Amino acid sequence: MSNFKMFTAMITPYDQDLKVNYDKAAEIAKYLIDHDSDGLVVSGTTGESPVLSMAEKIQLFTTVKQTVGSGVEVWGGTGTYSTQSSIELSQQAEKAGVDGVLLVNPYYNKPSQEGMYQHFKAIAESLSIPVMLYNIPGRTGINLLPQTVARLAEIENIVAIKEASGSMDQVSELRNLLGDKIDIYAGDDSLTLPMLALGGKGVVSIASHLVGKDIKQMLNAFADGNYELAARIHSYLFPMFKGLFIATNPVPVKEALNIRGMQVGGFRLPLCSPSEEEIGFIQNLLKKYNL
Repeated sequence: MSNFKMFTAMITPYDQDLKVNYDKAAEIAKYLIDHDSDGLVVSGTTGESPVLSMAEKIQLFTTVKQTVGSGVEVWGGTGTYSTQSSIELSQQAEKAGVDGVLLVNPYYNKPSQEGMYQHFKAIAESLSIPVMLYNIPGRTGINLLPQTVARLAEIENIVAIKEASGSMDQVSELRNLLGDKIDIYAGDDSLTLPMLALGGKGVVSIASHLVGKDIKQMLNAFADGNYELAARIHSYLFPMFKGLFIATNPVPVKEALNIRGMQVGGFRLPLCSPSEEEIGFIQNLLKKYNL
């Protein structure tokens, strides 16, 4: 068995009035676990966290955790640009039963490295559950540097980082500084295989909504030392990995699920439906993979 993990950054489904559809969320959670996800990240970027209320997030955490049970890890996206708000939401998430929290870089206010260190430290120390850091400079406008991550790794319950800087040099530096202190997960599907080669432990995936079993097969092949097979699967999946970013995430993946008949609903503004050209692209992408 592979000890590499595939978490899915789960979409948030809505009904026709754009209210969170909790029954559908439970259905999607079951579907993802049946398609080889080892765990779920709820209310992350892919879950449209910026447009969900605190009450909606807590209800999602509760619903998904009750659905998948104790044998499946559920991580709650609780990071915001306010340290106090993040602490409050994280503590509520812990009470709701999540197994850990995902904390994104504080966005918009652009703190210093010291500010980010103090931010993550304060949140982690307010909890008794594990913390996964989430570095995504393209979304947040600020890069959590490896030296700062190394300092944070000294805090007992900071156990992982979802690294989405896109820089393999940064991943290499993380690995050199951290050793095995915390786990490094790919934050971009297309960089999963390169990051495994650099010591990564898996991926927090978007494409697993559609090709989860294939991604898991790639992880297992790498774990078994069958690097040629892992590379072939990566090449096969690469158009899917890149195609799901033809528009802002999570627009393409939600549209793909809707095309497949899963009825996950639309988008809360400022996100909106894809263009006709983008829908045509997504339809053709699904046909390519017999989906």
